[in-house]
Amino acid sequence: MPPRSPLPRRNGLDAAWVRTPDNLPSNRGRWQTMGEFLRERLPGVAPVAEMLQAGEFFDQHGQPWHEQDPFRPNAFVWFHRPLASEVSVPFDVAVLYADERIVVVDKPHFLATTPRGVHVRETVVVRLRESLSLPDLAPAHRLDRLTAGVLVLTTRPQFRAAYAELFQRGQVQKVYEAVAPFDPVIEFPLRVKNRIEKPRGSLQAQVVAGEPNAETMIELIEVHGDFARYRLTPVTGKTHQLRVHLAGLGLPIVGDPLYPQVQDSLGDGFEHPLQLVARSLAFTDPFDGKPRSWASRVAVEWPVGQGGQG
Repeated sequence: MPPRSPLPRRNGLDAAWVRTPDNLPSNRGRWQTMGEFLRERLPGVAPVAEMLQAGEFFDQHGQPWHEQDPFRPNAFVWFHRPLASEVSVPFDVAVLYADERIVVVDKPHFLATTPRGVHVRETVVVRLRESLSLPDLAPAHRLDRLTAGVLVLTTRPQFRAAYAELFQRGQVQKVYEAVAPFDPVIEFPLRVKNRIEKPRGSLQAQVVAGEPNAETMIELIEVHGDFARYRLTPVTGKTHQLRVHLAGLGLPIVGDPLYPQVQDSLGDGFEHPLQLVARSLAFTDPFDGKPRSWASRVAVEWPVGQGGQG
């Protein structure tokens, strides 16, 4: 783990860091200056020459690194990444509840929970750190970018572990809703239990042989024509679990760009959101012992010609 960053957050984002290699024989003489190391280490990540000239690389004491500073092994370099332009997600994050320890929100479709890859500023965490003036806001759990619904965040680091542990230990009651095709041959309620793994570099998670690690209870709520609204109660929390389990039944969720087949759009068209919502969430608060519960107000929608909103 790196030491505490000497740089404050900028636009709700933590500073990035790299560490120079240890003073091993294979590294000796490879870089004469810190400038040489940074040019080799950060191509494509940051405009190194311009940032060195502007004094935008810092050591762990907050002092700037300069182009001709002698290379120093096992040293930290802190900096703020230049931010690429992002497509604005045209939906608001509704706050359902807030106190000194947690903020509970209704996450819209298409907005990532935390900064990652091309989604940085257009994330729940970055938006709310700025709008709520809570620089240490962090998620207690995560929702996929394409999934809407109830999301719990903690206001300060000392509170995060206790709430995150509730999710990790399965002590949170979570219920989702989805719209997917209807098959009269399948009898509900139905419990799906199998093993899901997501290979590194793959967009899709897969059902594989082995000890089950994913379990979902699926219930039928209502039917409209060829589609139905389902209640999904996950017992476990594997990546893409609900999407994989419904697609495995031949009932892929409406608007899913990954299952059963990867689509070119990958869910970037705001007109066709994934019809999956984290509808409700409940737990016993680890600090005061009070029962807590919230419900999402995001509606699931039927495909055109299938009876309007559910």
